[in-house]
Amino acid sequence: MPEYKAPLRDMDFVLNEVLDSAKHYQALPDCEEATPDMVAAIMEEGAKFSERVLSPLNQIGDQQGCTWNDGQVTTPEGFKEAYHQFVEGGWPSLAHETEYGGQGLPESLGIIINEMVGTANWSWSMYPGLSHGAMNTLGAHGTDDQKETYLTKLVSGEWTGTMCLTEPHCGTDLGMLRTKAEPQEDGSYKITGTKIFISAGEHDMADNIVHIVLARLPGAPEGTKGISLFIVPKHLPSSLGEGNGVSCGSLEHKMGIHGNSTCVMNFDNATGYLIGAANKGLNCMFTFMNTARLGTALQGLAHAEWGFQNSLAYAKDRLQMRALNGAACPDKAADPIIVHPEVRKMLLTQKAFAEGGRALIYYCAQLVDQVKISEGEDKAQADALLAFLTPIAKAFLTEVGFESANHGLQIFGGHGFIAEWGMEQNVRDSRISMLYEGTTQIQALDLLGRKVLMTQGEALKGFTKIVHRFCQTEADNPQMNTFIEELASLNKEWGELTMNVGMKAMQDRDEVGAASVDYLMYSGYVVLGYFWARMAKVAQDQLSAGEGDAAFYEAKLKTARFYFERILPRTRSLVVTMQSGAENLMGMEPEQFSF
Repeated sequence: MPEYKAPLRDMDFVLNEVLDSAKHYQALPDCEEATPDMVAAIMEEGAKFSERVLSPLNQIGDQQGCTWNDGQVTTPEGFKEAYHQFVEGGWPSLAHETEYGGQGLPESLGIIINEMVGTANWSWSMYPGLSHGAMNTLGAHGTDDQKETYLTKLVSGEWTGTMCLTEPHCGTDLGMLRTKAEPQEDGSYKITGTKIFISAGEHDMADNIVHIVLARLPGAPEGTKGISLFIVPKHLPSSLGEGNGVSCGSLEHKMGIHGNSTCVMNFDNATGYLIGAANKGLNCMFTFMNTARLGTALQGLAHAEWGFQNSLAYAKDRLQMRALNGAACPDKAADPIIVHPEVRKMLLTQKAFAEGGRALIYYCAQLVDQVKISEGEDKAQADALLAFLTPIAKAFLTEVGFESANHGLQIFGGHGFIAEWGMEQNVRDSRISMLYEGTTQIQALDLLGRKVLMTQGEALKGFTKIVHRFCQTEADNPQMNTFIEELASLNKEWGELTMNVGMKAMQDRDEVGAASVDYLMYSGYVVLGYFWARMAKVAQDQLSAGEGDAAFYEAKLKTARFYFERILPRTRSLVVTMQSGAENLMGMEPEQFSF
């Protein structure tokens, strides 16, 4: 059976040696209790729960899936009991306000627990994961009464939450949605419509499910300007146990994440309550969506880490052929496959993406903390930087997470295609990450079109200045030459490419769409290059000082070199393709696509 072991040493390295989380936490109001000792203790307990409770349920969830019976959904064996343990341990309340029953710890600490939980069992993690977004939305836009009624129950974990956006006739284009909201004399609304692809939409793990639903008011403007946001509970708080016109019509039959209930949800004159202002629902929903996008970036990391751990163990044990330079284990019938260069390449690719992705996500999580507590210019800068990095983190990390999952299967050879090893499940489960919360293509348009070009490149400059300052600081450090020269060159080229695409787009807007995914992937490789250079700097300093675990730091340096020499050169082909123009895509008439 495949296993998961929380990589606590690497987590500690990123948190304390690269990002200086102790200093970060002490600078946050009311977070003085988040001392290194407390953080370490929380991580230890989170690791135990993830390894001992959730990981053994991962394959069970995939094999059994969820079952639907007359609108009721039963989760796989052990899921409900694990959720009760999760609630009893106080995990849902970790990073939420104390006034609503939370523990008041930083969001960035919650992300660490989410990583462990999600890597151990992604399908299970989606149940509390969707609640997290609902809590953030209510916390930002709900009334005091709504917070007291719903937020307290979500924070405690007694209730769970969902986000209900997509409808059968529209996916990303929410301006086409048809779900209706009819005002009632008592100030409530009657919600009628059908939503699809609703993760954790119905289940048996909690007493109530709070749906956050997009719908249209009578006479609302067309398109996205006429969308409002509503709270629609499965059971009204005043009458728990009685239905509220909310039902699960069916479960989706899907490729992966079988342990999570992906539902068709029907709202039939269900009672709902407006969140925020009328016709401003999409603005409110972005609070939920941005939370979910960073959570989905975490999924890319999770599948890379899980695939790496299990394929590494297999590569050390599996005997196949001899090393090219002679027998590595002459006392055995063959050598373990880890001696072969191409196996090493796949393992190092997984390792580089998992550990680099961890640094990026933890950095983004610290920005979330800053946005939440800072004010004025500091808040604006953190918010702008987070907005810029979110589509990169979401799309790039899920793309390379899927690549890493595939490498894991490949390392197992034929055994990887067999279910009992878990590698094919990891591939199937990871594939959805590039689709939900906005596909890679949508994230790419958001990055290049909205975040970069519409700000005249200011959003990009906010990050490239950080990279530039780092490169300047290390420019005279001979031990960092391997990384700094290449990173500085790419950082400069990034701005030039942006300008070139922007100039072309002034003549033809299709140039943005034609370049967008290549631009996003280029951006992702450079961003991870920056974090790998930072990690290499810390490792080199520790080795020079003769401090700490030398083997760990040497492995960091070697992985950084691998990334710069084997992965970062992928940017060369992306430069060519993103600048090749829109004509090679748009020049063919639709009828010419015939076969």
